[in-house]
Amino acid sequence: MSGLKRKIPSGLAAAMMLVLSSILLAGTYGPLSAYVHAVKPHDQPSVSATKAKSEDQLLGYIQSEAAKHNQAPIDAVIDRVWKAVPSYDGRIVDVQATYLKAKVIGAAPGGRGFPWVYRAVKPRITLKDLPVEPIYRGNSAKPMVSFMINVAWGDEYLLPMLDTLKETGVKATFFFDGTWLAKHMDTAKLIIAQGHEVSNHAYTHPDMSKLGAERQREEIAKTEALLDKLGVNNVWFAPPSGYFNDNTVQVASEFGLRTVLWTLDTIDWMKPDPSTVIDKVSRKVAPGTLILMHPTPASQKALKGMIKVIRAKGYTLGTVSDTLSSERLEDRL
Repeated sequence: MSGLKRKIPSGLAAAMMLVLSSILLAGTYGPLSAYVHAVKPHDQPSVSATKAKSEDQLLGYIQSEAAKHNQAPIDAVIDRVWKAVPSYDGRIVDVQATYLKAKVIGAAPGGRGFPWVYRAVKPRITLKDLPVEPIYRGNSAKPMVSFMINVAWGDEYLLPMLDTLKETGVKATFFFDGTWLAKHMDTAKLIIAQGHEVSNHAYTHPDMSKLGAERQREEIAKTEALLDKLGVNNVWFAPPSGYFNDNTVQVASEFGLRTVLWTLDTIDWMKPDPSTVIDKVSRKVAPGTLILMHPTPASQKALKGMIKVIRAKGYTLGTVSDTLSSERLEDRL
């Protein structure tokens, strides 16, 4: 049979064609059609196409919503009542960074807690651009509050106040009278070591408004020299008892210091009941408030309560430099 080709009879070939045609018709129109339809590959969008569409929707959502989350910066100004008022940074949504972060964590458009990422927008005018004027408060758009603790006496109450600040995680600004500081350098070092800010409160606690420019210069310079020994890069001057004049502000500026006073006075030197101090702070504290106190029995006993009521209002406690800076507190917005 080698070399010979076997021929299929014509009758058999016709029968095979008939069977194949029957199967084809059954798969298309007959009882096998459902099975054939189920196993037959269909034209479906590819995985990559679906993913691209989802990403396009995410980016579109971010681009359309971004403007609602942007906030313009606030320039520093000279206010008729509050004098020099600091600036506050604005913010703008970083579209690309937000998009990438949302992709990484799988955030859906419109989902709760959408991971917006911002870039700070600096104001045109800051404190350094203003004429030299005293400062009484921070920007009212910044939800931060500071304790200004003027130290010239009351040593027995100072350490317990430090313990409370440490326990509650609060940083304050201490303004040192120079004669006190000269005798308590170790205590000042402890205050600095605990992360607090320290600044200038003149040397002999005088009424600065009654001194000539040269004597005011001496008062500031002597305390500034002690702060230098502590390695402090000071930027603030708090005039004793709040007494000052134009010379005071100008002389302080010669040392690179801005004159700062308070927004809210505890009047703790009058020995009020601690509960009244807490109540006063609770009623009057607002964003940007600088709260004046001293190491007194009233402030020592009221300190923890003051911290509690301030935080209950949603405000962050920080140093004077923190509060008067233009830096945003994004997590509080």
